[in-house]
Amino acid sequence: MSHLTALVIHHGLLGIFLLMALESCCIPIPSEVVMPLAGFLASRHLIGFWPAVIVATVANLVGSLIAYAIGSYAGRAFVLRYGRYVGLSARHLDRAERWFGRFGEATVFFGRMIPAVRTFVSLPAGFARMSLARFIVFSLFGSLVWNLALVYGGYQLNRNWQILADHVKPFTYVGAAILVAAVAWFWLRRRSRQDAE
Repeated sequence: MSHLTALVIHHGLLGIFLLMALESCCIPIPSEVVMPLAGFLASRHLIGFWPAVIVATVANLVGSLIAYAIGSYAGRAFVLRYGRYVGLSARHLDRAERWFGRFGEATVFFGRMIPAVRTFVSLPAGFARMSLARFIVFSLFGSLVWNLALVYGGYQLNRNWQILADHVKPFTYVGAAILVAAVAWFWLRRRSRQDAE
């Protein structure tokens, strides 16, 4: 964590942009540490409150668009080539595409506020080729809500911004449990269909 905090402290908005773009591009960087620190810096008048929120939200969109493009243009090939090593197949990809075709907007919006999910939610949206316009809108609003809440919390906690990170951390485990449950559901459905055949 010290490298993350040092990057934000020494480079301000540029450091926030870099870290938040990477987080949305499938690099597990904890925004629940970065953004409360940004709020703390804003409370000390070292950076602006709204500039921190806006820069982080734009960075999330940039990283999300990169991950979306990977999912959209390289996703199927990636799954077909490497998916067998983690139990994934073309059938799983087809199901994900149908699922996002039906619930994509809600998944992208609320997924931005679940720590373990927000980092990877753009990939299945790309797999499903969700409407780019809707993807952008729901990514922006979901990221804005998340970033505003964390910056505001860090701003209010001032020097105690790390307390917020410690209290938000359990939600990372909830998000991870959701991902594990989804993978287990896909696997069980696959097995039941194979047994039926």
